[in-house]
Amino acid sequence: MEQYRHSSRQADDRTVAQSATPSLSGSLKEIPVLNNNDIPDHTPTVAMANNVNANTDDDQHDQAVQPLSGWRFVLLSIGISLGLFLAMLDTSIVATSIYSIAAEFNEFGAVNWVALAYTLTYLSFAVLFARVSDVVGRKAAFLTAFAIFIAFSLGCGFAQSLTQLIACRALQGLGGSGLYSIAIIIFPEIANAKQKQFIAGIIGIVIAVAGVLGPVLGGLLTHYASWRWVFWINGPIGSVSALVFCICWPNQSHRPNIERRRWKHLDYVGSLLLIAASVLICFAFQNGAIDPTQWGHAVFIAPLIVGVSSAFLLVAWSIFVERRWNGRLAAAIPMRLMRNRVYLCGVLNTMLLGFPYLLSVFTFPIRFQVVHGKSALVSGLMLLPMLAASASGSAAAGYINRDKNRLFETLILACLLMLTGCGLIMHNAKPSEAIESRVLGQLVLIGLGFGLSAAASTMLGVAEAPIREHAPAQGIIAQLRILGGSIGIAASSAILGRKTRDQLAGILTPEQLGGLAAQYSHLTPEQHAAVRATYTDALREDMIVCCAVLTAAVFFTLGVNQADRASVAERQRRHAVEERERLRQGNGPKEIALVDQAPAPGVRDGPANGVPPLLGSLAPAREGDAAAPGDAARV
Repeated sequence: MEQYRHSSRQADDRTVAQSATPSLSGSLKEIPVLNNNDIPDHTPTVAMANNVNANTDDDQHDQAVQPLSGWRFVLLSIGISLGLFLAMLDTSIVATSIYSIAAEFNEFGAVNWVALAYTLTYLSFAVLFARVSDVVGRKAAFLTAFAIFIAFSLGCGFAQSLTQLIACRALQGLGGSGLYSIAIIIFPEIANAKQKQFIAGIIGIVIAVAGVLGPVLGGLLTHYASWRWVFWINGPIGSVSALVFCICWPNQSHRPNIERRRWKHLDYVGSLLLIAASVLICFAFQNGAIDPTQWGHAVFIAPLIVGVSSAFLLVAWSIFVERRWNGRLAAAIPMRLMRNRVYLCGVLNTMLLGFPYLLSVFTFPIRFQVVHGKSALVSGLMLLPMLAASASGSAAAGYINRDKNRLFETLILACLLMLTGCGLIMHNAKPSEAIESRVLGQLVLIGLGFGLSAAASTMLGVAEAPIREHAPAQGIIAQLRILGGSIGIAASSAILGRKTRDQLAGILTPEQLGGLAAQYSHLTPEQHAAVRATYTDALREDMIVCCAVLTAAVFFTLGVNQADRASVAERQRRHAVEERERLRQGNGPKEIALVDQAPAPGVRDGPANGVPPLLGSLAPAREGDAAAPGDAARV
């Protein structure tokens, strides 16, 4: 053990001047050894801190984590991006195939649950999957999510009843939740300094494009093949993506060491409360949207009350966890994050902007089919301008914030663009049979605003979250974005249900009301006019609600503004310094020996002469214990 510590000091004396932060260089020469074997080691290493932002003053990449070769990083990014793409795609791909599914099973009443079942599990498990990845590792968690997603996607395609389809969609959403949240976590961890400036833009583009491309691809597959291919397509694409990810996953020298928490250190109570709050609140609104007559009944009120109560209990429990265990338990919702005004307001912005975006993605394809008599294919293609705008917005957000922190301006601009788009649609929507070209142009504003927000919120999470809370920070952003969108879809469905009940009950039969898209060609001209007027009134009311939500988003986004306008890269540097200082003072993991340099080229990963390679890592140093291969620091 003495040899272990002596070697560490010598290595540190030689290398600390090269890589350590100047203010900490003196303290790093003495390696603290703290003995407390009962407290779990939770925190990402100094290596991860350096990898998150590796630029030094002379623009040299920090060598604590060796950068991936260009081709390998590209292939790995493709594997991760396709997983994220498929997960997000399935939130909206059924929008243009929902009536084909209902017609095949002859069940129009419950067919909306094909979309809602996926959404419920998708939004509920994002944070939990992020925490589980701290236990089993990023690779194992991501591949597990892939396996669940692919298996139940195939199950959806082979479903022989609507009940089977809904059950498989719910389990498919569980896998999609993991793909979504873990992909956002992995990207910043594997990228070097030069690559990081593009990461947020890539993530934003994938999220925005997948959300809008879903109805387009769903329409193509439904028109030229079958609605079953909407789900079967995930099999080959997902399998290839998982294989590429598995083959290109880097070894330890190319990625930050992440300490694997133990299962007993996860916050099971908080996770259950979070799932209950997410599922029950969303379930209440979605169930009320399917059957508007239930708003005053227990089927709506009971889950809403229990869900809201679970949310309050979650906050109380998270405060208790923080005070009782002070970081030793991996809280489902870290209160340190929630006390960060900038992060909290950014999360609220993400949730509120998800409301009009997913509402539009679901509402307009149905409107194009029912009001304008277009096919599922054409209805999906009408969203292509919105798709292009979303991708452009994400790329623009990455460029705008490349060298300077303009996240506040980016998020404000996103809100104003979406608010303008919704306001113009509300004003210009007409009950005409022809598609209004102006409305398609105004959808571009909504797509552009969402693209800006998707990329900016990812950067905000990286900039504001401490290193040890990076995973839950991104998981919360992912979960609340979908929660906002789910409530938006439910609100739109409820408004449309009320309008059709009030305005079409005496004009159309119940069978016609249950499947307007399928019955469109059989309606009389008078019925056509009544349907167009009803759907236009519902759309205007949708946009009024969206404008109110976006106004609230503008208000909350004001909280993102701060006097300290340090760039995202500089904020990451500060997090690295804070992490070093926290560990040096013994406020985090115990039994830590701090060193700050990567192994020299050619040095084996394993121990030499009983001394493990410590450079570039955090290593356990137990009094009286012999060094072992597994002792190399892993956080």
